[in-house]
Amino acid sequence: MSEAANQIKKPRVNVRRPDVMERVSAEVAVHFHSSIVEKLRDRGGKMTIANTTVLLAEQFGFCYGVERAIDLAYASRRVFPENRIFLIGEIIHNPDVNRHLREMGIVSLPWQELDASYDDLTEDDVIIVPAFGAPTHFMDKVESRGCYVVDTTCGDVMKVWRRVRGYAKDGITSIIHGKSNHEETRATASRALGENGDGHFLVVLSLSDVDYVCEFLRNGGDKVAFLMRFQGAHSHGFDPDLHLSKIGVANQTTMLKSETEEIQHRLRKAITARDGNDGAFQMFDTICGATQERQDALFEMLRKPMDLLLVVGGYNSSNTAHLVEIAEPELPTFFIRGASCIRSLEEIVHYDLHHHEEKTSDYSRLFSPERPVTVGITAGASCPNNLIEETLVKIFELRGIPRDALATD
Repeated sequence: MSEAANQIKKPRVNVRRPDVMERVSAEVAVHFHSSIVEKLRDRGGKMTIANTTVLLAEQFGFCYGVERAIDLAYASRRVFPENRIFLIGEIIHNPDVNRHLREMGIVSLPWQELDASYDDLTEDDVIIVPAFGAPTHFMDKVESRGCYVVDTTCGDVMKVWRRVRGYAKDGITSIIHGKSNHEETRATASRALGENGDGHFLVVLSLSDVDYVCEFLRNGGDKVAFLMRFQGAHSHGFDPDLHLSKIGVANQTTMLKSETEEIQHRLRKAITARDGNDGAFQMFDTICGATQERQDALFEMLRKPMDLLLVVGGYNSSNTAHLVEIAEPELPTFFIRGASCIRSLEEIVHYDLHHHEEKTSDYSRLFSPERPVTVGITAGASCPNNLIEETLVKIFELRGIPRDALATD
């Protein structure tokens, strides 16, 4: 690598050239679009053939940010046909999408930590930053190697970054509602350190975590026990006696909106109890608009009678998992990767959020061919329409209705 590459950071690469995007749009359509799903959407999300009905949520599947990230990844290969192209982690949390990128020769780099593979990067290499973004030290490393950078970070994520940077500038500790080991939360936490690296953050996942923090805010407590509970979920040098004096709430954009709102409420209440007012508390609604739309659409869908709900998406997709959490208390709900999880009329393979494992459930009662059945389908923001199509086609086929009937109905 040249000395100049170490000194001069290359500007972000704009791969959205009109000639490139025309080809990309055609390729993406072939891989991920579905005429059947669009037809169902146009008909109000309901299709009934014989004694089988499929309902589709009003909002589901790819959001704008995900579509943009995929388009930019595809365009990167067109603009750089001969270069090595690397991706920090996964572009989104969907195995089908990531498989297509691997087939295009786009290689995933580790996202949990920087390893020797980053030292091997050269100034001719292209690095794609995923929709979740990447921590600042990853970006510093890539830029120090002089690589071309194609940044697909979602705009909603960057709004959160601006918020936590502002907190750090004002001496406010960021309380981040999210999963401490999630790519987006790690990227956000790195921005919460601020420009000088002297900011602080604490990641909370559950209401139980928040109640623990609230108790400490009101009455103090054992600092060592506090740090042990949140090990790996706070900034270096974090001291709850010092760094909880002023707090500001932010969140991983794909969290459950109602839970984030409850977290805000409890923390504000605790600060007020401690100080007599809420002057040391700040908040900002940073739930992704698409995440909120899909959650709201599911709440509306649950008002309709259904025998079961299929939630389609990658098992490591946070926004998809929250759809499952919303629906589980209301009716039988199955979190599936795609149509292959519906093995037969009797077996559904699905992901158990509570035990963090895939399991098989017998649902022959529901799929008995002679009884009418209504199946609901929704999908997270990282699920392409082709997987939704395959799922609804599989349902009808198991009920003795061929794919051709769906196209002509």
